[in-house]
Amino acid sequence: MDWKALQELLSGVNKYSTAFSRIWLSVVFVFRVLVYVVAAERVWGDEQKDFDCNTRQPGCTNVCYDHFFPISHIRLWALQLIFVTCPSLLVIMHVAYRKERERKNREKNGENCPKLYSRADKKHGGLWWTYLFSLFFKLIIEILFLYLLHKMWDSFDLPRLVKCTNVDPCPNTVDCYIARPTEKRVFTYFMVGASSICIVLTVCEIFYLIFKRVVQRARKWRKSTKRSVSYSKASTCHCQVKSEEKDNKSQPRCVA
Repeated sequence: MDWKALQELLSGVNKYSTAFSRIWLSVVFVFRVLVYVVAAERVWGDEQKDFDCNTRQPGCTNVCYDHFFPISHIRLWALQLIFVTCPSLLVIMHVAYRKERERKNREKNGENCPKLYSRADKKHGGLWWTYLFSLFFKLIIEILFLYLLHKMWDSFDLPRLVKCTNVDPCPNTVDCYIARPTEKRVFTYFMVGASSICIVLTVCEIFYLIFKRVVQRARKWRKSTKRSVSYSKASTCHCQVKSEEKDNKSQPRCVA
């Protein structure tokens, strides 16, 4: 997998992201992708080869390995990183769609025509909803993969010895030993911790976006109410002046 190309692609999201999203992207590539490429792949590279069972029964070792490792840690993390980073591409695609609409509008109506958007990359309207949806999607993916990891391996733990019981074609109970369980346990906790940090950052960004939008709407509502109140006062004063003028005209004048 070409992680460098993915990093260059997702780096464009920084132009349209908040500070929380920039920190999230740094955590993903420094503490997850970099650790995955440099160290984790090598630690899990020989997992099936060094999965040793105390039996000579043909096929028993492979069946026991599949029973305890339905999917490898390293492949599960690769899927997690792919699914987590994909929603950011939605924001890039939406901004590109806006820019294309703006270009076609200028070609059709001329360079001096009114713009469709004040800024194509400004998070308002549909782009705000797309950005918020991408955050919720990332949050759901992170939690789902952590749940799968916890469900398949109890409490993210890797024991030294696993017992393969009532699994054909293994005879009775077979003891199997995982290669380098302590090292794998350390990397598992590290990746889970990095994923938890990303979850916290995503939740903070969701609350930040919603809070910012509520504040903006409140300010607009206050401005609109002030304008309506000032307009009503001005119209009331204008009506009072007119009524006073009519009263002055209706009063009889005394001639000496």
